[in-house]
Amino acid sequence: MFIDDVLPLTLPRCWKRRFLISIVFGISLLFTLFHVLYAEETIPPSDTNQTTVFEPVDNGQGLVNPYMGWTAHFYSNVPVNYGSRLAPTDTLDWFEGEACIYLRIPWAFIEPEEGKFNWAILDTPAQRWIEAGKQVGFRFTTSENWIDYATPTWVFEAGAKKTPYIWGEGPNENGTHFDPVFDDPIYLEKLEHFLAAAGKRYNNNPNVAFIDVGTFGMWGEGHTLASSKLSPEENARIAGIHVELHRKYFPDKQLFVIDDVIGPEAEGDDFPLMNDCISKGIGLRDDSILVQPAPKSWFHSDLAQKFWPKTPVFIEHEHYGGSKERGAWDNDLLYKSVEDYHATYMSIHWWPQIEWAECKENIQKINRRLGYRLQLRRIEYPKQVKIGEDFQVKTTWANAGVAPCYNGGFMALTLTESTPGPDAVTPDGTKTDCLNPGIVSVLSDETLNMNELAVGPVDAIPTTEHVSVFRIGYIAPTTKPGKYFLWVSVGERDGTPVYTLPYDTNWKKRYCVGTIELIP
Repeated sequence: MFIDDVLPLTLPRCWKRRFLISIVFGISLLFTLFHVLYAEETIPPSDTNQTTVFEPVDNGQGLVNPYMGWTAHFYSNVPVNYGSRLAPTDTLDWFEGEACIYLRIPWAFIEPEEGKFNWAILDTPAQRWIEAGKQVGFRFTTSENWIDYATPTWVFEAGAKKTPYIWGEGPNENGTHFDPVFDDPIYLEKLEHFLAAAGKRYNNNPNVAFIDVGTFGMWGEGHTLASSKLSPEENARIAGIHVELHRKYFPDKQLFVIDDVIGPEAEGDDFPLMNDCISKGIGLRDDSILVQPAPKSWFHSDLAQKFWPKTPVFIEHEHYGGSKERGAWDNDLLYKSVEDYHATYMSIHWWPQIEWAECKENIQKINRRLGYRLQLRRIEYPKQVKIGEDFQVKTTWANAGVAPCYNGGFMALTLTESTPGPDAVTPDGTKTDCLNPGIVSVLSDETLNMNELAVGPVDAIPTTEHVSVFRIGYIAPTTKPGKYFLWVSVGERDGTPVYTLPYDTNWKKRYCVGTIELIP
């Protein structure tokens, strides 16, 4: 009766009902809006114009990060050097900055019979380091002076040519050691089959950091001065063949070319082979530093200047004990070599327990410069942020290392809720349980790539200021108002942390910088 009484009789009854429903809905909407406006008036005034400023202090510790750091020779050509004295549980965590195990061993030990592989010689030590969150590097050699055959004997039985030599004198028919003819077709065919198998196994393995082009020259170092005695031109030409084989079967891995392929004491920086390697992203490895006393401690730091801005440089120091015996070892010079070469990697080329015990302070000093060292110098962020609205975070970043962070990385903010714990305190004095925080929001900024951070001398490290814009709780997930802990990390574009930063308040490579309050 009510509908018919208040609306004209000429309207159909169904239209009358729809019209009345619209009126009721409109009144309800007005009431809701009035309620929201009234409720907003009761919220305390916003504090979004106030900011928190935090300036973290570098803790000076050696960092374990991917694609950089100290690399320990588990095998240094000779299988018992230098990992044989390590317990199966010992992955050198006590050697600060050690981040990679290096497996440098003859091809003959990996493929003793054609097509039958002894992968366990590589995988066993590798898995120890992988389990510890570290990486692996390889060199496969085909020429050694301490065994008759570094290239498997079955290669020569198949018809590959070899060069007998007397160590230090060169080719000699009465020689008892043998170099392969490094460009012999049969040798290259068999070697390619081996590299194809190794590439299938390790190219797509993210735990493998690098592979040396080590199948050419004595000990894989790219020289034949004391064995086959190839001319410099032949040396470089054949080395280029081996570079291309490695590129073919390890296209996704960081490769290193050994400096001695152009001659251990060659001067200058303009070599066609090296220029070609730079253009293809291949890094430079110097074998070895401190073989001779100063002023002949090293020879290719000038060449390194062409490599390091584009691709990493690896320094292998001489066997520590042998270098000391010859009076060539100098801690200050070792540190200087890192600076001069802009080195990303440094070897541990001796029994690691001895080198650490005798060189600890210098190793710690090198750790503060070796490779990249990402520093968050300053962060400024709002004390309060409105859910669903843009806000700015201002940061200042630096790379305190001598080399770029070649693989790059991006800053992310993570907000967590957590039960306060007694042993962890944020920079603003708030206690937090770093063991089990719940992630509320992850915000990644792709506008600054850490590979863009410039490097400089230790007393004049460049800094980069950056402004990031974020928004929390836009559409989803549901984000409740409240106070949360704020963490900074550097890693993948999706906010997954990758890099260890030199700060202490650490939860899975996230670093707490304070608290932030979210308001409606």
